[in-house]
Amino acid sequence: VRRSLRYIYVSLSKPKIGGDETLLTVSSKILLKYGFYGLKNLSAAYLTGYIAGRLALKKGVEEAIINLGYAWTKRASIPFAAAMGAREAGLNIPLGKEKYVDMSRLRGEHIANYAKYLKEQNIDLYNRKFSKYIELGIFPENLPELFDKVFNEIKKDYGGESNGE
Repeated sequence: VRRSLRYIYVSLSKPKIGGDETLLTVSSKILLKYGFYGLKNLSAAYLTGYIAGRLALKKGVEEAIINLGYAWTKRASIPFAAAMGAREAGLNIPLGKEKYVDMSRLRGEHIANYAKYLKEQNIDLYNRKFSKYIELGIFPENLPELFDKVFNEIKKDYGGESNGE
């Protein structure tokens, strides 16, 4: 799992003498197809990890180990959100419970609550803080519903149980 200035990348590689073989790489850029525009956050990591997990299973890969690289050590961070998504997809990845990201955070509930608060208390600050979302026609107080919608669409496209929402 790696993060660039614009995207999150989830790759599966197989170690080989003479150099690793990359089996697949999924970029969070794919989420644009589903109307999901936050491409570097925990939600994007989870959704990208889910897609990578489903593609890995289709290639016959059933288990993986997360490679954190040099920069990742913090619990409940982007690589762990990606690993959670891949686990949700059915890929067996050892991951301690202390590394899990709370689902309410993945769904953006904390942002939605803050947006609702600001909208009631200071509409000018709300408009400034969330101007990019508003420009895209996305209301930040509806982020959890957007996450659920996108996740269900991804499940339809890549396989998996849909919540029916």
